[in-house]
Amino acid sequence: MESPQLDLYNIKPNYSFEFEFEANFNKEQNRQWMNQNWHTSVYWVGLYMLLVFGGQAYMAGRSPFTLRRPLQVWNTVLAIFSIVGACRTLPELVHVLREFGFFHSVCNNSYIEYDRVSGFWTWMFVLSKVPELGDTIFIILRKRELIFLHWYHHITVLMFSWYFYQQHIAPARWYVVMNYVVHSIMYSYFALCSFRVRLPRSISLLITSLQIMQMMMGAYVTALGLQSGQACAISEHTAWLAIYMYTSYFVLFALFFYGSYLKPKRNIKAE
Repeated sequence: MESPQLDLYNIKPNYSFEFEFEANFNKEQNRQWMNQNWHTSVYWVGLYMLLVFGGQAYMAGRSPFTLRRPLQVWNTVLAIFSIVGACRTLPELVHVLREFGFFHSVCNNSYIEYDRVSGFWTWMFVLSKVPELGDTIFIILRKRELIFLHWYHHITVLMFSWYFYQQHIAPARWYVVMNYVVHSIMYSYFALCSFRVRLPRSISLLITSLQIMQMMMGAYVTALGLQSGQACAISEHTAWLAIYMYTSYFVLFALFFYGSYLKPKRNIKAE
């Protein structure tokens, strides 16, 4: 469905500054490119799955790599990227909530149609899902446990992000901001850990809790747009796809939370 009409006055926040690359953002050019190339995400997923299973087989009889320095750089770069992305997209969400209300934030895609700053960082969010696959390389080469949640989350976010971008769906305003905010905290935590900074276990518990809330909110805002009965910039097919995706994430993260923080640990005593 089309995005509801609105008064364009004060539609975007009064940014204190705009970078030249943000001001020159061309949403239609990028939308056209994604419309023609979104299926490329499937190829990326295919290569990624070869890496997941082939890489683990390759490392089965080998000693793990340390990769401490590369991991420090990797997590620090992703933390900075996520923090900047959050700082550039969150103001738009807060602005429309204050000026136009919750329904606008869910059903009107002004974040990309009329705001080049949040539009640019939405584009960066979509593209970043390819290099973020590199997280898995470190897990495989360091021979850490690679759980289903990790690679399932990576491949589905990549394909769905590339698919929804060509449609400029309205709830993506929430998807993008929440992802940037949570990743800002998560990658900062990973970066500090890679520098061997001792952090309390409660921090990792907090991050998983935020991820669970992110999945609940993603499903909620999508369902709200679907059931609103008013014009909403998301098709029924895409809405159900997003609801399925976020619900599956919620279940997997909830199970991970239980197994990591709530499930009693068995004490094995030597006889």
